[in-house]
Amino acid sequence: MAGCGAPSSPPRQSGPSSVLEEEEEDDDPALGCNGDLEVNPYDGLPFSSRYYELLRQRRELPVWTTKYSFMEHLEGNSGIVLVSGPPGTGKSTQIPQWCAEYALSLQFAHGTVACTQPHSLAALSLSLRVADEMDLNLGHEVGYCVPHEDCCTTETILRYCSDEMLLREMTSDPLLRQYGVVVLDEAQERTVPTDVLLGLLKDVLHQRPALKVVVVTSPDMEERLRAFCGDPPVVWVPGPGPPPQLLYRDRPARGHVAAACQAVLDIHRRQEPGHVLIFLASEQEITECCEAIQTEAMALNPGLGPLLVLPLHPGVGRAAQKVYEALEESGQERRVIVTHWLGDSSFSLGTVRFVIDSGLELRSVYNPRIRAESQVLRPISRSQAESRMQRAAGSPPGTCLRLYSEAFYEQRLPPSPAPHVSETSLSRLVLLLKRLDIADMGQCDFLDRPAPESLMQALEDLDYLAALDDDGNLSEVGIIMSEFPLDPQLAKALIASCEFDCVEEMVSLAAMLTVCPCFVPPSARLEEAVTVRRRALLHPGGDHFTLINIFNAFQQHNTDEGWCRKHAVSGEALRLAGIVRAELLEVMQRIELPVSPPAFGTNANVLNIQRALISGYFLKVARDIDGSGNYVMLTHKHVAHLPPTCCYLLRQPPQHPPPWVLYHEFTISQDNCLRVVSEIQPQMLVELAPQYYLSNLPPSESRDLLMELREKVVAMEDVPAVPEPLAEVAGEEDDERDVCVLQ
Repeated sequence: MAGCGAPSSPPRQSGPSSVLEEEEEDDDPALGCNGDLEVNPYDGLPFSSRYYELLRQRRELPVWTTKYSFMEHLEGNSGIVLVSGPPGTGKSTQIPQWCAEYALSLQFAHGTVACTQPHSLAALSLSLRVADEMDLNLGHEVGYCVPHEDCCTTETILRYCSDEMLLREMTSDPLLRQYGVVVLDEAQERTVPTDVLLGLLKDVLHQRPALKVVVVTSPDMEERLRAFCGDPPVVWVPGPGPPPQLLYRDRPARGHVAAACQAVLDIHRRQEPGHVLIFLASEQEITECCEAIQTEAMALNPGLGPLLVLPLHPGVGRAAQKVYEALEESGQERRVIVTHWLGDSSFSLGTVRFVIDSGLELRSVYNPRIRAESQVLRPISRSQAESRMQRAAGSPPGTCLRLYSEAFYEQRLPPSPAPHVSETSLSRLVLLLKRLDIADMGQCDFLDRPAPESLMQALEDLDYLAALDDDGNLSEVGIIMSEFPLDPQLAKALIASCEFDCVEEMVSLAAMLTVCPCFVPPSARLEEAVTVRRRALLHPGGDHFTLINIFNAFQQHNTDEGWCRKHAVSGEALRLAGIVRAELLEVMQRIELPVSPPAFGTNANVLNIQRALISGYFLKVARDIDGSGNYVMLTHKHVAHLPPTCCYLLRQPPQHPPPWVLYHEFTISQDNCLRVVSEIQPQMLVELAPQYYLSNLPPSESRDLLMELREKVVAMEDVPAVPEPLAEVAGEEDDERDVCVLQ
């Protein structure tokens, strides 16, 4: 993201445009001559004074020097235009606006403009800024569309969206006829949706020659994208100014978080002007660093001025806009923005003069062999390191402190980051591509092709879930699964809930599993009281049922924030769960799936929810091998444990670990804990899981037990029913209530 940001789109001001000055150029379509009152061509209202104030700032951006060249290429015969430039040059704010000018010149005959972002927070923040620069209202002519939030209308002519949302939009409109220009921003991030969109849009251009595709990237990806896109015209954007001073420091013995905190305090004590941007490895490190700096800052001399510490990661939500809020009038306030990979290319700040780079990132890497993710702490790439260094470029140039040696940079950092398509489960992607009638993955043009093993595992999983027919195309179940913005396993469980009459409960659970974890770590002094209150929400059926309890309690307390604080749960996550739940119900009603009435709390309902969960998550079952909570996965030999927040551990007195559990997630990490765990009966697994799945399990004691159970079930099914004599049946009608029926 480039340019300066704004926390919100201010209201329109329609005062006289007395601010036209000599420096304003004639090539801008919004400006006229003789000081006349100018009218915004997008909404017909007079420009406000703020428009001209921001216009002067926009003209100072490095990208502005390329406007004529860019517009010339956009209006030319090439369907693709490649824009290459470092971060902080204004590409993400200005390029889409120029595309809107191009679409307006054609009276939107070929459609409006969409600009994708790899991160939802970036799409939201950019739309706020660009609406302000264009002197328009957010949600009307300029909007944003991210998962679970669509701030666009039929009037929207410039839509910022996450790449995931545009890819999903192609399932209903494969040629994207709504758009005349599609901008793929930050292509160097190599997210799965952006990589797939690159290949799909090349095909769309053959069928829609009037469509224009603009690919925006950093210089390190320019050559690869140029070759992939068929040698399109390239617009080169100059850097923001002289490069910063580069300092290396040997890997600190006490840890890079402590070293980053100390570096910030040293800068502040020296009273060197400028804000600070810190790059750490994970959200946990960001939290630790922010707390440490705030604690240490309390002991500093007040004359040095305040230190405003701002975390920046996906979990902060709209609070990310605080990085753009106006500074205090005193000018002494120093901002310290602590981020990770999110800040590699998004959220540019022209006032940053110090960059502190840990050189590490914590990523989740999916292993198709064991169907699990691993938390990997690894060095960033050289291209990421250069991008971070550029954050301190400008006039005057700043300083970039790397908390690693030059030898570490040369020997340990790979040239470029790994594409996400090589590190992510592909089940959801394959389901979506099948929906687009791309039956063979070889038909889709990838910048980097996924590993055959990953594709085969994704196809196998979809086959187990009955999403594919005998020809490898989507089955009726698979088509319905693709309608939901969910992982295939969760979509299948939700569909199964229609059969087992527990839709109301499963749709709440699906919403809770989709949003980020709702539990918030309580402060030390409140921990005991919070634990006691949480125990009242625990459900004997397991964590899945506890999540339904929490959601229902939140709704019963009218989404009260005080109730959330008392129970140390996130009100924001629970409110988002309510939005997701409404979306899922809307999809079910649109495709006419039956919705059963609520029955939560009954024994029959608990069994039905378990059946629905097993129908989707039979791939995620583990067995306690020694009775002490050491769980081995059915699909591989890794040992995992119950998480500290698990309902089976929080109860008083603690319960014996259940012998068989179904889990939502498992990540190989330091603690190797399962996430969201509920007890199941192996008999139910045998009845509901596909027979060939059980047969394909790797040899183990757990597999032998399941196959033995399976033989018993088959033997019982083969025994013919013996008809009862009529007289006896009639005589036993009165005793029917005492008969125990096995289900």
